[in-house]
Amino acid sequence: MKLSWKHARTPAAAAAVAIAVALPVNSAGASAAEPSTPAPAAETAQEKEAATKAAEGGWNDYDCKPSAEHPRPVVLVHGTGGNAVDNWLGLAPYLKNRGYCVFSLDYGKYNGIPLVYGLGPIEKSAEQLAAYIEKVRGATGTDKVDIVGHSQGGMMPRYYLKFLGGADKVNALVGLAPSNHGTTLSGLTKLVDLIPPLGDAIEDLGPSLMQQKEGSDFINRLNEGGDTVPGVKYTVIATKYDEVVTPYKTQFLEGPDVKNVVLQDLCPADISEHLMVALTDRVAWHETANALDPENATETTCFS
Repeated sequence: MKLSWKHARTPAAAAAVAIAVALPVNSAGASAAEPSTPAPAAETAQEKEAATKAAEGGWNDYDCKPSAEHPRPVVLVHGTGGNAVDNWLGLAPYLKNRGYCVFSLDYGKYNGIPLVYGLGPIEKSAEQLAAYIEKVRGATGTDKVDIVGHSQGGMMPRYYLKFLGGADKVNALVGLAPSNHGTTLSGLTKLVDLIPPLGDAIEDLGPSLMQQKEGSDFINRLNEGGDTVPGVKYTVIATKYDEVVTPYKTQFLEGPDVKNVVLQDLCPADISEHLMVALTDRVAWHETANALDPENATETTCFS
């Protein structure tokens, strides 16, 4: 993410830039700091190219019909600064090759910025997820889907489940390094408490950034009354080396039908950090597959 220096003229704004840069973003992203006009309804050339990549990878095929072995489609939900393709270039084909119908969406577009998504208000993003799941259910003829999300994408669906009626339409939610209880961002968010204007500066970059701060109004509301809703199976896959959603144990959930997994308990040699959990970690992918099909789960090791 490229950020204009004109937005760093004050200490507060400079700190906001520092925090924003520390968050996971798509490497092909544009400026999230400079206001821009809303993107047109039609797809941009970049978005069309991204959609083509997904099609070539075998997912987002709306003619796909779930099999008896894998009766539910899998909806992949990217993290902050990600998109429907780049976040899933490894895991989507992995699941597709295992026989799943796999789909992914872009959500949380903000200020017309292409390819760098998940920045808009999380409540609105959950509404976009709800609409997308209806699209997938309609195309596949299924009552329920499974969701796999990374970072914000592992947390935001919980708003859909809890407040938007999603619990009856989702069988399982698998969170890869999810921001379930907010983050201290390795201590950087303390600057918001020390420098009050900093929060406003971060809001300008994207509302979801401040919403994921530990102790935010959004996080408190999301977790009030319990982490889970009845009828949904939850799996959290975390790494001890996460530098973005910290402390890493804040990713864990409490409640019935919850499984919290630490990658290093499965493979002590695993050194994946926040981004690599979704992008390249085959240990995490294998444990994801186990969560989607627990009746046929196999042991997850360093050689999975």
